[in-house]
Amino acid sequence: MTEPHYEPGRAQPTPPMDPTDPTTQIPYGAPPPPHRDRRPRVAAGRLWAGGFGTAVVVALVIVVGILLVRGVLGIPVLAAEGEGIYGTATTTQYALAGAAVALAATALLHLLLLIMPRPMQFFYWICVLVTAVAVLLPFTFGAALDAQIATAGINLVAGLCLTSILGSIGSTSARAAS
Repeated sequence: MTEPHYEPGRAQPTPPMDPTDPTTQIPYGAPPPPHRDRRPRVAAGRLWAGGFGTAVVVALVIVVGILLVRGVLGIPVLAAEGEGIYGTATTTQYALAGAAVALAATALLHLLLLIMPRPMQFFYWICVLVTAVAVLLPFTFGAALDAQIATAGINLVAGLCLTSILGSIGSTSARAAS
């Protein structure tokens, strides 16, 4: 009788293996890895913190755009000419709407990161097309052409800001969890 051979971590002795014996099963490589969860992982806290930051930045971009257009260029956007540099409460509503759009885009990005095969590609396309709509929308309202162009410019800068910031945050939040 031969001396029993003990494998690390096993409680039962195993007989030594004879590679010439056809009935001996020789283990090849490491055991199969345990079942891994195939669902995508997203660092939701990082994503939503970035989303709230983006909402603040987009709102401030809109306010700065209004101040530039009304105060420096003298174009009456969102209010009559005598309303001052800031305009009226519609400027605040415009900025808050931009922040709300940024939060909705964050929710969309979170959903895309969870279910889509190439989430960032879809996100960029959706953002670019929504920005295009926001740029064209002022030309459908009855206002002076210079006010329409100024509003379209503000919408373009805000949309590009949202797309670039959330795009980079989405990429890093997807990688950080993996």
